[in-house]
Amino acid sequence: MAGKISKSPKGGRRSPSVEKKGRSTSVESKGGRRSTSVEKKGGRRSTSVGKKGNVENKEPPAAKNRRDSSSSRSKSRKEEVQEEEEEESSEEKNKEEASSENGSDDEDQNETKKKFFSDENAAWLKPKGPKKTLIESDDEDDDDDDEAFGNDDEVDDDDMSDDEELEVERQSRLLDARRVEEAEEAEEEYRETIATNTSIYHLPLKEELDKDIDRVVPPSELKSHIESILEVLADFKNRREPERSRKEYVDQLGLFIAELYGYLPELVEYFLTMFSPSEALEFVDYSDKVRPMVIRTNTLKTRRKDLALALMKRGVSLDPLAGWSKVGLKIMESPVPVGATPEYLSGHYMLQSAASMCPVLALAPQPKERVLDMSAAPGGKTSYIAQLMRNTGVIFANDLRSDRQKATVANMHRLGVKNVITCMHDGRKLSKLFKQFKFDRVLLDAPCSGLGVISRDPSVKVQRTIADVKKTAHLQKELLLAAIDVLNHKSKTGGVMVYSTCSISVAENEEVVNYALSKRDIKIIDTELDFGTPAFTRYQQKRFHPSIAKTRRFYPHVHNMDGFYVAKIQKLSDKIKGESEPSKKEDGVDEEVIPAEEAATKTKNQKKARGKNGKKRKSNVDELDAERKTKKDKISVPPTRKVNTNKKNDKKKNAKMTKPRRMKVEVN
Repeated sequence: MAGKISKSPKGGRRSPSVEKKGRSTSVESKGGRRSTSVEKKGGRRSTSVGKKGNVENKEPPAAKNRRDSSSSRSKSRKEEVQEEEEEESSEEKNKEEASSENGSDDEDQNETKKKFFSDENAAWLKPKGPKKTLIESDDEDDDDDDEAFGNDDEVDDDDMSDDEELEVERQSRLLDARRVEEAEEAEEEYRETIATNTSIYHLPLKEELDKDIDRVVPPSELKSHIESILEVLADFKNRREPERSRKEYVDQLGLFIAELYGYLPELVEYFLTMFSPSEALEFVDYSDKVRPMVIRTNTLKTRRKDLALALMKRGVSLDPLAGWSKVGLKIMESPVPVGATPEYLSGHYMLQSAASMCPVLALAPQPKERVLDMSAAPGGKTSYIAQLMRNTGVIFANDLRSDRQKATVANMHRLGVKNVITCMHDGRKLSKLFKQFKFDRVLLDAPCSGLGVISRDPSVKVQRTIADVKKTAHLQKELLLAAIDVLNHKSKTGGVMVYSTCSISVAENEEVVNYALSKRDIKIIDTELDFGTPAFTRYQQKRFHPSIAKTRRFYPHVHNMDGFYVAKIQKLSDKIKGESEPSKKEDGVDEEVIPAEEAATKTKNQKKARGKNGKKRKSNVDELDAERKTKKDKISVPPTRKVNTNKKNDKKKNAKMTKPRRMKVEVN
């Protein structure tokens, strides 16, 4: 098959020609002619370059003789050397001529420098078939590139198609595209932040809110309002509306939070007085989230390691509670009810929240002590105290409600506790019941409003009011004073009590402890808990004792626990502050307070009853009363026995004595 391709473009385009009995290629450049011919009859290749004419160098006859006979190799070598010298001289001439023209022929001159094999190994160093096809394809690609771009100098193979793209190149291209996208997104986000930071949030007026009373506001709209108000409060000077106070923004924020989370507005307002706006929102949000289930190992019957293995065999997923607890386990997932396993029924563990373990750890009861738990039901803390005391000593578990004490008794039997005495008394009267029998340690987990355990009792959000908080605070003050009174300050090991609540309100915590400091001779000591937030020493216009900072607070949004408060108190003496004289109250009966008017009328009647000499007049009624009294005395009282008071003149005689005793002689 023979084919020929020729092109003669204007202005120095090259025209390749291919013939298929070998291969011949000719190139034109600016009126000058370059011809390259390759013939493959015996593997000989000759190249000639001419200028301003057609010059063609044919294959020399010496090469043919060399292929025919091996005896003429030496002669053919001489001829080849001569031919190479002639080619070099012609190349030098061509270089001189090409230097005056454009630099487009540099590649063509480089091709003429190729030397062919001229030694003995030329026969087997010839390029094989696949290489030839590669050369042909390269030449065709070069021709196409030259046609497309019209540049004779670019003969490189840089036109790699997308199919032949390497993996590294593809990944780099994708990375570049991602960088461009990220830069565009960053620019867009930057513009949005500028727009939001420079814009001023419009706080809704009362008229606008009144219009939306009947409309159900979606949660997304409430959240956007809350976020916008928080942004304004964070940079209030620059972001606020003119003539709008900070109080207006805070009040409106409280209304939005109360509507979004279902709280009474007064409770949210109370939280905003305790926390910053952002922290108050975080507290309200975390109070709705369920806390992880926690169990406490009963070391009177088993060890935590053995209990964990037994529960894991039942498919329960659990982890140790924390570094501060050696008996707590946190239940992550359980296919069986945790409160109905054989281990639970056997008394190997007790369901108890992590926060309620902290008061017992702060109390730190010792073996063989007398301990009082003033509000014991349903027995979680009482059993933990017995566990730390190793079932020694004695524990009085008191609670006012008898129905709750049934659960306490059942738990003590199930857990194997043997040193507990249950009783049902009003905690405010225990100081009179235990006057002679005082305790080494007292735990008062006082009844409270439950503002720290909203996740377990959501009804607190709509049922508790600030009036309820103040009412429970008054009860807590009475219970705390009674607990201090039954505490033995002379105890060698104790003289310590712990006051705790499951509320985060200041009125039920810091104010109660500060009141006890002003009424009893006590001091606040460290709780020895490594975690927790220090309590408030100031709240609004109120200032508390500096030692109250030693007490600890626990929050859901900080410690992932129920809201709790723990204070540890040491009694110094039985002295009651504010009373210089001993108390006039006897057996719980107070003195009657007589008004001033009644006292005046009473004195007038007494004066009328007196005679002229100031003596009291005797009426007939008084005489009858006197006679009755004398009769009663005669009937009931035995006759009096006469006793000789003059002991000096009374001479005692003994029947056995014959001689009187000698009288003592007084010496002047």
